[in-house]
Order: sequence, then C-alpha cells, then structure tokens
Amino acid sequence: MGSMPNVREMIQLNISKNKNTSDKIMPKFLFVTASISILTTVGIILTLVIDAAKFFSSVPLAEVFSTNLSPLGANPSFGILPLINGTIFTTLIAMLVAIPFGLSSAIYLSQFASESKRKILKPMMEVLAGIPTIVYGFFAYSFVTPLLMKIIPSLEAKNVISPGIVMGIMIIPLVASLSEDAMNAVPESMKEGALGLGSTRLEVAFKVVIPAAISGIMASFVLGISRAIGETMIVAIASGSSKAFTFDITRSMQTMTAYIVEFTSGDAGSGTVGYYSLYAVGLLLFLFTLIMNLLAQYISKKYREEY
Repeated sequence: MGSMPNVREMIQLNISKNKNTSDKIMPKFLFVTASISILTTVGIILTLVIDAAKFFSSVPLAEVFSTNLSPLGANPSFGILPLINGTIFTTLIAMLVAIPFGLSSAIYLSQFASESKRKILKPMMEVLAGIPTIVYGFFAYSFVTPLLMKIIPSLEAKNVISPGIVMGIMIIPLVASLSEDAMNAVPESMKEGALGLGSTRLEVAFKVVIPAAISGIMASFVLGISRAIGETMIVAIASGSSKAFTFDITRSMQTMTAYIVEFTSGDAGSGTVGYYSLYAVGLLLFLFTLIMNLLAQYISKKYREEY
C-alpha cells in the first residue's frame, strides 16, 4: 500500500512534464505556421521586384508609360497604359453592378428578411460564388454579349461591358455576405433605441446600421475591387486581347491579367524582355491591390472616428 502514493506522484509528475513540453513546443509550432504566410508574401514580392527590375532596366520609362503596346511585333513596344485602361474599365463596370446589388441584398437580408427567408435566399446567393470563373466567361461571351448586341448594335463580339457586368454578378455574393456580417454586428440596443424614437425600419437601416457598419461595408467594397482587378478567365474569354488604347467600352480591351495569360501560353521565351514584362505587370497588380487596401484602412479609420 505504501507504494501507491509514489505511483500516483510519478504519474502526476509525467503529466506535468508532458504539459511543460507541450507548452514549450506549441508556441514555437504556432509561430512557424504564422510565419509561413509572411515568408510567402516576402518571397512573392522579391520575385516580382527582382524580375520586374530586369524589365525596367531594358525598357525606357517613356516607353513603359506610353499607349503603344505590341510585345510580339517586329519592333516590340511595352506600353502598359492600354492594360491599365482595360483593367480600370472592367473593374468600374463590375463594381457599378456589385455595389448597389450587393449592398441592397445585405440590407434586406440583415434588416428585413425573416429567418426562414434568410435561410433560403442566402445559400442561393452564395451559390454564385462557387461557380467556376471560366463558366462565367463563357456565359458573358455566349449569352450576355449577344443580348447586349440587340440593345447596342455597335457592340463588338469582344468588348468590356459584357465581362464587366458578369464580373459584377460574380462579386455580388462577396459584397453582400461581408456587408451583412458587418450589419449584424451592430448592437441591437442601437436599433431598438432608434425604433423607440419613432424611426422606421428603413431609416434605422440607412441612418443607424449602415453608418455603424461602414468599416465592414467599405472592406467588402475593397475586396470586391481587388477581386475584379485580379479576375482572369472572364476577361480573357469575353474581353479579348486588343492592345489598342481606347475609351470606347463597346470595343475589345485587354486587362493586365489577360495579358499575363496570353504570354504564359508560350508566346514569350524565357529570359526575353517580353517574359520579364509579365513580372512588371504582376508587380503593378500587386501595387494596385496594396493601394486599395491602404485606402480602405484609411477610410475605415476615418468613419470609425466619426461614428
């Protein structure tokens, strides 16, 4: 019987040692896993900067910021303004569709829809987010474009309007879901107080809920813009590969992502100026996204201070 306490003490000692070991190992393991994303980001930035520097060392800045883009011509030129122009137009059209429809959907789902309706409508909306982008591309090219041609006779088979609209449809669930989450996070006491003062549910939604959730709503807009800027398959299929610098949205334009797709298909040999132009365009995409995120943080902070 005298040995029983010793056995118990040994078991407790082993348990204590195991806990101490796990307490020492787990923080290190979690630090390593957390560092992976940081190291990956650093690796991506270094790759883009190093290879983009080879491009900028070979091409004068006056040519880079020109409207003449003909990378596979007899006298290659690498003006990026047509790509920036096409990317901006498709993104603007997409957000003109995604923001009003996405925000309206979020307001209805969070403030007006009953629980039973929300359980049906939200999953149906989020199905859009699961459709492959190549399907959206063929939908834009084979359905939306012919439909728009009946309304706009001068519309070309490859244009900017059609992929922009379809990209907006694709981004609606992203804007709606994030905005709804932000609105649902607004304390019920604020809504009840406004209703108690005689406000209607619509007034509460627009004058109380939206201002209180503006930081989350702005974040959804920025993520939507970043998603539109980085979209590839829809614009590659429906927008075409015209490298002309134009403001006519009924014509074909090439976006930055579509340019990368075209060149990575094997048209540019490794080590050539055209090959390194891919990294210059990739770096530009990264800077666009970075600027949008910094702008979103500034706007969110500003509105958070005001409200």
